Amino acid sequence: MLYGFDAFSPKEIAEKVDTLGVTKARLPLLSMVMLGILAGAFIGLGGLYYALVKSDATFSFATGQVLGGLTFSLGLLLVVVAGAELFTGNNLLAMAWADKKITTAELLKNWAVVCGANFIGAAGLAVLVFVSGHANLNNGAIAEVYLNIAAAKCNLPFWTAFFRGMLCNVLVCMAVWMALAGRSVIDKAVAIVFPISAFVAAGFEHSIANMYFIPLAMLLQASGEASTAAGAITWLGFIGNLIPVILGNLVGGSVLVGLIYHLIYLRGAHHEPSVKYHQPDDDAGD
Repeated sequence: MLYGFDAFSPKEIAEKVDTLGVTKARLPLLSMVMLGILAGAFIGLGGLYYALVKSDATFSFATGQVLGGLTFSLGLLLVVVAGAELFTGNNLLAMAWADKKITTAELLKNWAVVCGANFIGAAGLAVLVFVSGHANLNNGAIAEVYLNIAAAKCNLPFWTAFFRGMLCNVLVCMAVWMALAGRSVIDKAVAIVFPISAFVAAGFEHSIANMYFIPLAMLLQASGEASTAAGAITWLGFIGNLIPVILGNLVGGSVLVGLIYHLIYLRGAHHEPSVKYHQPDDDAGD
């Protein structure tokens, strides 16, 4: 076999992404919203795990970044294995759109609804984490980590945030793509961990993660539970970060991954899929 270990081939993955794109675009609205809320919370849990690691000042920069990236991978693992709808992963719906299997209206509706629901989930988790007092652990070092992360994000220049968002979602969508090659939870976990830990370690920007980090930092700042040495964190700074990062995520995921693979494997293809399968539950959330 050209592709061993019982994995789907890249062409078969392209066909799966194409088919799943239609399913995702036509989910009932309530299901789409609820699955989007779950995904936002799942990514936030990855962010929580990351902040815990980063609060340990004994790690070198590279060690802290890599270990933080490994722990942040929890977020996409939950999305893919437990099932949820994540805006950044759903940028791959561009393949079904390019194949004319879904309309532009269906594509944009999915992105808008899922992104909004992701915000509710991520910000909602931020509120729960705030009232739990989690950020006070390690003598308040975790709270300081949130303040420093959020301040740095809010002060990024537009194009820096855009390109970091673009590079981030190339890796996120490649993680989703490779997870679809696997047939077991272990396969999917291995496929996810390396691309996700790489984007986190490199300091790239994930819009949904930022919907957790920045609101939590704003709550901590307003409560006085963390110093403002890193700089004030405002709604204007939050929006100023989200706009270029969302745009960058869209370009990275839909163009540099989705449309590129469409050109390679699906453009002009008018034949039966090379793989027959029943859509498993865990493939519905990415």
